[in-house]
Amino acid sequence: MSAPEMQRLRIAYARGEPVKFISHLDVLRTWHRAVRRAELPLAYTAGFSPHPRLLFASPLPVGVTGDWELVDIYLDNRMDADEATKRLDAQFPFGMDVRGVHEVPLNSSSLPSLMRYADYVVLLEERMPEGELDARIQRLLAAENLPRERRRDKDVRRYDLRPLIVDLPNALWRKDVIRLQMRLRCDSSAAGRPEEVTAALGFQERPQTIHRLGLILATPEETFKTA
Repeated sequence: MSAPEMQRLRIAYARGEPVKFISHLDVLRTWHRAVRRAELPLAYTAGFSPHPRLLFASPLPVGVTGDWELVDIYLDNRMDADEATKRLDAQFPFGMDVRGVHEVPLNSSSLPSLMRYADYVVLLEERMPEGELDARIQRLLAAENLPRERRRDKDVRRYDLRPLIVDLPNALWRKDVIRLQMRLRCDSSAAGRPEEVTAALGFQERPQTIHRLGLILATPEETFKTA
């Protein structure tokens, strides 16, 4: 009998409105439970307190939905990717769906280290004069720097938002609804936040919805699907 062969699967999945307010810890628990119920041979870390070998590209913030989220899972035994997709999708709660699975080399770079950008679309409710939205976007993109602050409890971190904004490729204004697309930096050192971009554009209210369209990795051949 041959020895078991470990396998690494990259899974694309969606997180919709019904589950957008669950924390990343709850997402991790949901994945662990789904993998166990699907009877996939999930690998665990060694040591006194083993953990399931699940690695997410970039956890979604609470309240944000996503079309093409990515997670790598490690299996102790090889299995067919299509069979893994079928088994997993049957175990997820309403609002989470497996989009597909493919195999990646065991020795390739970790998924978080491959992250480069994230594409978002946001909706805002705002009245403004014709042409004002385009003018705001042009001023923002022309700025050399955009000093901002992030507060957490008593800590204040000052940073420059401008390098985190790659592009605002598509903006639509219809009556009182504004639809903005944005590509933001999202890597191991920094990540742009859509609500901070809209604040820098002069919007006082947080977006009505924030939806992540896709994740862009450093190596296209290892990306399941880009936005």
